[in-house]
Amino acid sequence: MPTIIPVDEFVSADWYPGFKPEYLSAPFYFEAPRPFRKEDEKRFWFVDFHWPSGFCPLGTVYLEDCYAWGTQFAAASLPLPPGNGLVPRLAGIHAYGSEAIGPSPYEIQQRAMRIAKTLPPFLKNFPQIWADCVEELESGSRYFEAYDTNGKTLVELGQFLIDARSFHKRAWEIHFGIMYPLLANYLGFYGLCGELKIAPGEIAKFLQGYDTKMMECDRVLWQLAKAARGTPVGAKIASVPVERLEQSLRTDPASAGWVKQFDAMIATYGMRTEGIADPMLAPWSENAVPALGSIKSFLAKGKDFDFDASAAASAEERQTAVDRARGRLTRSEQEAFDGALASCQQANFPWWNEDHNYYIDLRATVPLRKAALAIGAALETERPDDCLFSFHAELAAVARGDLAWSAVRQTCRDRRDYYNHWLARRGKMPKVLGTVPDEVMDPVMIEIFGIHHHFLSAVRGDGARTTELTGVAASAGRSRGVARVLHDAANLHLVEPGEILICEGTTPSWTPAFTKIAGCVCDGGGTLTHASIISREYRVPCVVGVGVGTTVVKTGDVIEVDGDTGTVRIISSVAPLAAE
Repeated sequence: MPTIIPVDEFVSADWYPGFKPEYLSAPFYFEAPRPFRKEDEKRFWFVDFHWPSGFCPLGTVYLEDCYAWGTQFAAASLPLPPGNGLVPRLAGIHAYGSEAIGPSPYEIQQRAMRIAKTLPPFLKNFPQIWADCVEELESGSRYFEAYDTNGKTLVELGQFLIDARSFHKRAWEIHFGIMYPLLANYLGFYGLCGELKIAPGEIAKFLQGYDTKMMECDRVLWQLAKAARGTPVGAKIASVPVERLEQSLRTDPASAGWVKQFDAMIATYGMRTEGIADPMLAPWSENAVPALGSIKSFLAKGKDFDFDASAAASAEERQTAVDRARGRLTRSEQEAFDGALASCQQANFPWWNEDHNYYIDLRATVPLRKAALAIGAALETERPDDCLFSFHAELAAVARGDLAWSAVRQTCRDRRDYYNHWLARRGKMPKVLGTVPDEVMDPVMIEIFGIHHHFLSAVRGDGARTTELTGVAASAGRSRGVARVLHDAANLHLVEPGEILICEGTTPSWTPAFTKIAGCVCDGGGTLTHASIISREYRVPCVVGVGVGTTVVKTGDVIEVDGDTGTVRIISSVAPLAAE
């Protein structure tokens, strides 16, 4: 009998107060996002670890522009058999993803014929293709960053909102237009390695050890920490609560030199948020607390992280793995391996998956937030962020003058209450809903979200009371330490050096923690997910896709992470498992 997790609790005709179906009515290739219905129980849905804070009403543009349109557009036009992209459903404010209803065997065959012609030139020209994309994205970001909202009319701000939405949609078209062919190429290489009997745990090592824009940002934060260490500025950073730290530093003449360096960092890297595509999150340029919090936690580590040594070790491990693999192959097998490896190293998915985070994931939604706050200021709303609790169509209508703010003011208050109610429930949300399958087919679900047999076995309840979890061996090594269970990046400053991070999954905002943790365990994720990639670069043992780590493990448990075998053991627990 199949395992079925009921959706009844999350089926609602109303969803957000005042919601209308036309608020999620952008064009889609195959399926549109919407709240759960009872018939969705026949399909399989996984809670998306990328959005631990869920979606405010304005934030649902991501579900339209990326989750549905972006993935489905790319799957249909690249093309990438056998999937049709992804589709989300909403349980309260929390997104659950699934495969969009798949293409027919005929369409799969036609796509395979087309991709055989389109993929080779894409791979050959990838460095220039991505450079052109970065130029387009940077140009858009500069426009919205420089736009002065002061003194603008509501109509002008409404156009700014519409332009911000256009930029947002285009950014996610670029994202998946790049991601899917890179993933197709990687999967082809992965399949070849399987035929050559190369261990799956070795394959990702062949592509590690390359610098990214996100790592560049991390190094700058560490340089600021290094400049403060052993100085009065460092003592102040260590002693003042992070929420009051910026004001304390700016009013202290002795900190002026360091603050100048910090401001230079913000001027370069500040138009990024701490999470992916969430207008509720302020960029560093608006709220510097996350950046200062990272610096504060770096100083608590006691010693600086050696980026050069870590990069050298990662590159050396890459070359050793390649040499070891080639040494077991015949000459003809070496030729096939070398050609596929060269293609994957030039069009490198793990490298791109980190590099693009800076240009798209952490920045594409910032203009939408800026527009909403500016419209709120023009309307003199009760709270600066009240407009974030209107849907995009509503807010555009308000700006045009077609809808009075007074008509939606109370509804937005009610939506804020709804949002806060469901936000508080995140830690108790089911990991999956609907009918749990024996396997999934979509490569994004497998390699990015980690919906493989370990995960599916765990969420069926097979290991709910166990002291040992099994997942994907994402980054080699073994470590033992005290567990720190987190559901979002807001409390990363609580992580002590040497602890084991346990979470649903990581996004770029979690990266600074990898310079001080002893290990990482994620409920979701595959070999190409953020936690896997960054763990290999920072030399941290990591296991992903365990399914129920945040349910079984508690903060304070002593656990052992084996990144070679993909196992996690609870050595001692702070509370009986049966009581949880």
